[in-house]
Amino acid sequence: MVQLSEEILTIISLMEEKGYEIHLVGGFVRDSIMGKKADDADFATNASPEETLEVFKEFHTLETGIKHGTVTVIINHKPFEITTYRTEKGYSDCRHPDEVSYAEKIEDDLSRRDFTVNSIAYSPSKGFVDLYNGKKDIERKIIRCVGEPEKRFTEDALRIMRALRFSSVLSFSIEEETEKAMFKCRDLLNNISKERIFTELSKMLCGENIREVLSKYSDILSVVIPEIKEMKGFQQHNFHHIYDVLNHTAVVVENSPALPYLRFAALFHDCGKPDCFSLDENGVGHFYSHASISARKADEALQRLRCDNKTRERVVRLIKLHDAPIEESEIVIKKKLSKYGEDLFFDLIALKRADTKGLAPEFHNRKEHFDTLQSIAKKLLSEKPCFSLKDLAVNGNDIAELGFKGREIGEVLNKLLNAVIENRIPNEKTSLLAEAKK
Repeated sequence: MVQLSEEILTIISLMEEKGYEIHLVGGFVRDSIMGKKADDADFATNASPEETLEVFKEFHTLETGIKHGTVTVIINHKPFEITTYRTEKGYSDCRHPDEVSYAEKIEDDLSRRDFTVNSIAYSPSKGFVDLYNGKKDIERKIIRCVGEPEKRFTEDALRIMRALRFSSVLSFSIEEETEKAMFKCRDLLNNISKERIFTELSKMLCGENIREVLSKYSDILSVVIPEIKEMKGFQQHNFHHIYDVLNHTAVVVENSPALPYLRFAALFHDCGKPDCFSLDENGVGHFYSHASISARKADEALQRLRCDNKTRERVVRLIKLHDAPIEESEIVIKKKLSKYGEDLFFDLIALKRADTKGLAPEFHNRKEHFDTLQSIAKKLLSEKPCFSLKDLAVNGNDIAELGFKGREIGEVLNKLLNAVIENRIPNEKTSLLAEAKK
């Protein structure tokens, strides 16, 4: 049963009253069939953009997509895209059609779409239009191209990344012929903008089925992330590990919180290992300085992928710190909270915990250590202690009045903060000024 909101019913009713066909299409229909809550609703219609605008002349509309046949209608502050049925010809850049023509039938519009699960249309009056057995593929949990797979990927190579994203997010397997075409056409991904690749990667990494996708389709992903190729099959020769670097990474990604920056940190956290591998006299593998090397390589990769600076910097910092030990000490943890900040500290604990899941089973009990660190940190935070200069009971003006100047003021404040964190003096103005005079 497809659940339709008041806004969706309003759009359908107004269009049909004027004699036009209109269908819900794409992810909304797919997710509704799967029993998921579907939010973003897109429509396809036989009305031209100008006719759609006329129908909704009493509503706020946006014409930003009108050259592609799309009108956005705002109802109750919610945007809905209504696109005229269309067909496409020629894809000389492996991404955009050279020619777009309006069509009269929903069947023509559905034939140009990427996968069968996304090629189902629905309207309350006519029910489902399912020319390519998309409902059956949803039941079988399969991603399959509409028509000839190689043609679909040659038209738009980004569909290769979309197939991986859907496999990861929906936990669907990829149909054999579709899979073969993905491997065959993978180099076409070099024609796709890095921004679009990054968007698909961000969604793909947060899927529940990401471990299988990373392991099974590493040769495809290596086209856009060459670092993956270096990790594949790289044996670690260390008793802590039962996986090669890539499969260890896949386990860590799977066990990290499903937030893009944490999943990217997990993806790249050991990418520098092949560059710093060494064997000792006992045949045990070591990876000295791998955290800093991995951080540098992650920084380069994320810049190449046009990642935003805030995400990139956060990922790089997490990778630099991921291998550094943290003692179960209130003073040590207070210093870490002061240095990293609350959010980064807990992100680091989450990454370390996921990293432990990628080790040999006998080392999984390290989880208890991270639980203890988290518990201590939360206890300290509940006590609202002094972690930063802004929390000190004195400021730069107070120190300047004692005769300190320039850089001396900052140095004194930092020494006072360290003394408070180490519980050597209380965070009280009188005590702090007395300490500063020394």
